[in-house]
Amino acid sequence: MQNKLKGVAIGAGYFSKFQYEAWTRIPDVEITALCNSNIERAKSIMEPYGVKKHYTDYKEMILTEKPDFVDIITPPETHFEMCKFAADNGVHIICQKPLAPTFEESKKIVDYVSSKGVRFVVHENFRFQPWHREIKKIINNNDIGDIFSLNFRSRMGDGWGNDAYLARQPYFRDYKKLLIYETGVHFIDTFRYHAGEVTSAYAILKRLNPVIKGEDSGLVVLNFENKAHAIWDANRYNENNFKKSRYTFGEYLIDGSKGSIRLYSDGKITIQKLGEAEKEHQYTHNDVGFAGDCCYIFQQDFIDKLFTGEPFETSGKNYLKTLQVQEAVYKSAQINAPVVL
Repeated sequence: MQNKLKGVAIGAGYFSKFQYEAWTRIPDVEITALCNSNIERAKSIMEPYGVKKHYTDYKEMILTEKPDFVDIITPPETHFEMCKFAADNGVHIICQKPLAPTFEESKKIVDYVSSKGVRFVVHENFRFQPWHREIKKIINNNDIGDIFSLNFRSRMGDGWGNDAYLARQPYFRDYKKLLIYETGVHFIDTFRYHAGEVTSAYAILKRLNPVIKGEDSGLVVLNFENKAHAIWDANRYNENNFKKSRYTFGEYLIDGSKGSIRLYSDGKITIQKLGEAEKEHQYTHNDVGFAGDCCYIFQQDFIDKLFTGEPFETSGKNYLKTLQVQEAVYKSAQINAPVVL
């Protein structure tokens, strides 16, 4: 019988409720306290998700609660100091993405926590969406042979007009880097999950809405060690025609030497072998929480691996590879040429 792990969390913003809700369904964990400067916002999390204590100082919370782990759900510029303090006190860490404002600072976080011997994982949940887990199994099963092309199209439709992003994440308006830094990084990581390591990147990035500071449209082409290529064709400006726009975040086509895999916007997966009709592939996905319940799937994986000692898929060391690709994408757009990693 394993003992319950004690967790604490920092942050009570828009996305955090998905994480707090997921913790309530993981029986091996109790979130005993949260830290947030705004008591009203903190209460909106504490009451529905059963968090008993509130702090306004995260250092006091960590020293008083002596948790096994901390879930950091705050803006990227706060992460280094928070991760450093947790690591100094022997507390394992889940850190929200973006990991830090720059690659250099991200590496500084990873190097520091590694030197302290605590377990560290980036909360990168897109690869934990149930359809991406299932697609990985289909690829590994060799159902469509050697994959050579991955093509994902996203239209998020939350970034047009003068009031773009104000309702949900107003700070997006001030990001000097937006589409790739905030959203594209998920797809870079998912492409790596499905196809392996990236060798080069080419990107065209644009700003479509003049009321924001960063880019909101992009075409990204990645090449991989196994000679596959991936295309992410995305913007946050134009709308999609999906019943639920934030479920799969788009449509995905993967081509291989024996056929194709298709992911539809409702989570349906099909396989079409060469010379045969397209057939639906049965698997389980639930419209719970965020995007197929990927916060829960990610968080349960974190707890399982804390107990077993197995490496995390989005460990600091692994996630730096995703961030190196992100850097290459921005550099490519700047110089209008492919960048070799």
